[in-house]
Amino acid sequence: MRALETKLPPVALAFSLAVVAWLLAYSTPLVTFHIPFQTIIVALLLVAGAAISIAGVYSFRVGNTTVNPTTPSETSSVVTTGVYGYSRNPMYVGFGLALLAVVVHLGNLTCCLVIPFYVAYMNRFQIKPEEQALLGKFGAPFAAYMDRVRRWI
Repeated sequence: MRALETKLPPVALAFSLAVVAWLLAYSTPLVTFHIPFQTIIVALLLVAGAAISIAGVYSFRVGNTTVNPTTPSETSSVVTTGVYGYSRNPMYVGFGLALLAVVVHLGNLTCCLVIPFYVAYMNRFQIKPEEQALLGKFGAPFAAYMDRVRRWI
């Protein structure tokens, strides 16, 4: 089974991009924005992101499989229930929502650049290699799951 193209844990990527967003906001103070209920929106995004990520971890625990995204070879089963019935990558969706909360909190247009970067990076260097590894390990059942459930939401 092929190793993942990177070994950077997705939570570390999201945290690193939050730092990048902060640096962008700090270095470009003239492109700030404020939206109504900004604090409430940030809180809702954080709560939703945490809830979705925790639901993903819980489903993996119930399915008795690894939550370590850098070792898909240790996966013991394909989890298709719970939040995995709606997204093949709910933990990554949760991290993305938390990152979006940081962007909204910072209120700076240049920070918005980290969101498409996160999605593109995750698709190319994390999700696609994971999918290839899981297809190699589980074959048709995983392929059917991929056809049935969207990658993100």
